[in-house]
Order: sequence, then structure tokens, then C-alpha cells
Amino acid sequence: MTEQDQTQQHQEPQDQDRSDAAGIVTALLDRWSDGIRRRDLAHIAAQFTTDALFQGFDPEPAFGRDVVSAYYGKQPAGLTADHTLVRATRLADDAVLGYAAVVFHRPDRDVPVYLTVVAVREEGRWLISHYHVSRVG
Repeated sequence: MTEQDQTQQHQEPQDQDRSDAAGIVTALLDRWSDGIRRRDLAHIAAQFTTDALFQGFDPEPAFGRDVVSAYYGKQPAGLTADHTLVRATRLADDAVLGYAAVVFHRPDRDVPVYLTVVAVREEGRWLISHYHVSRVG
């Protein structure tokens, strides 16, 4: 057994879970931001559960994929989103929590936010079930 194998074997379970959760959240946010870049509303909405809680910059929270699609549909053409994962935690076998720093690049200005997501695994696919942004500054 190599030293690396011994190190991996002796990692704390929560470290392994944290790493796995980070990969899950990062991959999900990559798909989400790719849809934003391509302005593919169906693709963006497909990254959410059918009953997802969605709290963007609108004053009231809303629910479901139709709301997600409508929200991104009213955003300006050319919008992109860069994300950096701050923390990810596995909540259960089929649930992870992610917290990321996101910068929405609008044609007129950049909008930095913190994004909290809860992702759940449905039929083998990770989807956002809770989405909440908070403006920075």
C-alpha cells in the first residue's frame, strides 16, 4: 500500500463527503451557468426540480421550472455567470448544500452575489431544489 493509499484510507468520512459534495455542486453550477451563457432557458430550468424554491432578485420567492425560465428570460442578452464554490456539504445520500460566490456579468455592469443551493438527486440526476441569492455589498 502506498503512502497516498494509506492517507486516502485514513481520511475522515466528512472530508470524503465534502469532496464528493463539492464535485456535485460544481458540476451542477457548471451546467446552470452554461445554460445562462447560451441563453438556453429550457436547459437552465432543467437544472431545477419541478417544485424548486427560487429566490433571485425579485422581491418574492417563487416555485417551479416555469418561474426559473421566466426569470432568466427577462435577463439581458449577453448575461453570463462565473461561480466559485465556497463550501459544499453532503446533507444526506441524496442531498447536498452548496454555497458559492457568483458574479453575474451583465452588459451594463457586474453583479456579485452569494448563492446558496440545495441539490437533490432525482432518478440519478442532481437538481437544484432550493436557490437563493444575496447581493454582495
